[in-house]
Amino acid sequence: MKNEDKERFILYLEKLFPNAKCELEYNDPFQFLVSVILSAQCTDKRVNMVTPKLFEKFPTVYDFASADIRDIENLIKSCGFYHNKAKNIKNASIEIVNKYNGKVPTNIEDMMKLPGVGMKTAKVVCGDLYNADVIAVDTHVLRIANRVGLVDEKDPSKCSVKLEKLLKNDMPRIHHRLVLFGRYHCKAQKPNCEQCEIKDICKYYKSKL
Repeated sequence: MKNEDKERFILYLEKLFPNAKCELEYNDPFQFLVSVILSAQCTDKRVNMVTPKLFEKFPTVYDFASADIRDIENLIKSCGFYHNKAKNIKNASIEIVNKYNGKVPTNIEDMMKLPGVGMKTAKVVCGDLYNADVIAVDTHVLRIANRVGLVDEKDPSKCSVKLEKLLKNDMPRIHHRLVLFGRYHCKAQKPNCEQCEIKDICKYYKSKL
């Protein structure tokens, strides 16, 4: 994609989603980390249905660290992969209590040392909470970045590196705009191409023609 086309696409996303932010609901950094872990292979809408009761039962990282894992499982069951997610949330809680004085780490390297926290989760959390200039790549971001022609890269980690070199600033906000664009406009099965204002520069649309 040409640089002027990239700028046009970024401006279009800004026009569509001027106040883009994560759709997960939370009250503090630890709750956000838990919500992001739960969101793997699950919709934000479903996570937001589950977390009010979860956080009522376990308000703090200390409550999660001392919780019976079966109680966590029962509350998050509808999010899918609940055995694994419950184990990761509990073990991450114990690590945060023991190694970080109950505070969520503020950098990607330490974040990724937590059980169940990979590069994508670490970048989402650090970008949203600590304004780290990084871009997390989930299925929406990967699809959109390749569809429009920002990158030609199917590996999420490599795609993330390429996008960070290409976009350079305001990446957490762009991440959320790409997610929302993929979620509500450029959907996986039925993208809304005819109403899209950048279809003339979109690799996917051109390939359809």
